[in-house]
Amino acid sequence: MNETPLPSDVVHLTVDNKNITLIGTAHISQESVDTVIKAINDLHPDTVCVELDQQRYQSLINKKGWESLNLKEVIRKKQLPFLLANLALSSYQKRMGLATGVQPGAELAAAAQIAEERGLKVELVDRNIRTTLLRVWRITGLWNKMKVLASLFASLFEKQQVNEAELAKLRQADNLAGMLEEMGELLPSVKQILVDERDTYMAYHIRLAPGDKIVAVVGAAHLPGIVARLQGEPSSAIDIDRISTIPPKSLTSKLIPWVIPILVLTLFIGGFFFANPEQMAQAAWAWILANGLFSAAGTLLAWGHPATIITAFIAAPLTSLNPTIGAGFVTALVQSFVAPPLVSDMQRVGEDLLSLKGWWHNRLARVLLVFLFSSLGSSIGTFFALGWIKSLF
Repeated sequence: MNETPLPSDVVHLTVDNKNITLIGTAHISQESVDTVIKAINDLHPDTVCVELDQQRYQSLINKKGWESLNLKEVIRKKQLPFLLANLALSSYQKRMGLATGVQPGAELAAAAQIAEERGLKVELVDRNIRTTLLRVWRITGLWNKMKVLASLFASLFEKQQVNEAELAKLRQADNLAGMLEEMGELLPSVKQILVDERDTYMAYHIRLAPGDKIVAVVGAAHLPGIVARLQGEPSSAIDIDRISTIPPKSLTSKLIPWVIPILVLTLFIGGFFFANPEQMAQAAWAWILANGLFSAAGTLLAWGHPATIITAFIAAPLTSLNPTIGAGFVTALVQSFVAPPLVSDMQRVGEDLLSLKGWWHNRLARVLLVFLFSSLGSSIGTFFALGWIKSLF
């Protein structure tokens, strides 16, 4: 049955009396798709493990998933930052996939589809993506957070061309080791959460997968780490519980949102006792105008509806004094009511996000831009207002 040998990015292991075949893939490679199909057809495994969680699996198999998105519910649950990050990552992968003509994650979808057609067990062995992103955000320091955000923002507009030959080189262990080592030096905590912890998580669940013959399809960057963990001592359930938990906000991150409101209130209380009414009136107008105008300008930059721009001007001075809700959530909710995304926007969002113009023309993306730019404008306005108020006393 094995007329053609499998590529070098396929590793065979015997672990706990199980025959485990690990396939390291590139998520936009036709060669990876072909390798996965061949391996499952040739090896006849009992179980196929894939580097997916339930949410990413559903997005792969349900091409109309965006049509059922309840945007207002996402806003109310304050999950817009997660949705924005998810769309940015998806946009980057789709842009890369244009060069090879392969949809991102096609090899994972193929693995699951073939397994289901053959009546094999499918195991989703990756950690929940929201847990991963929140662990990155809450464990990573402020400077590294800025690096992550800058990289994410830059990826929206990066035009990188790749082909199958380059992808084959990237899957090689030596190249991957160098890239991961470089990432570990630049962003050690990010690399630990995005790569190392997920290696541990996936190795643990691959080891527990039912059956004697297992095929596991994972990104090539995870292959060395998973192999090392499968060949070493098994991880404990305690370790897995620890890295599966969203850490609570640090005391500092809880206190920082209250610093600005307390500082502003302190200035106004001091002004009440030591300043004249005219200074107090000027300080109040400084706060309202700086916050309102900058947030409204951000909303205008995002092509927000006129009603949303007015809302930004009114809401920003108030939300800047209330750490429990940001201006962006208010403006995004209003935008979703006055200019709700159409079904066609949901259907086209993946394609529209491939271009800078598409972000502004797609109504769903525009709600996210309204959220982002009005929030940024409010933040800039707050610091501008503080300097203005300080100069008045």
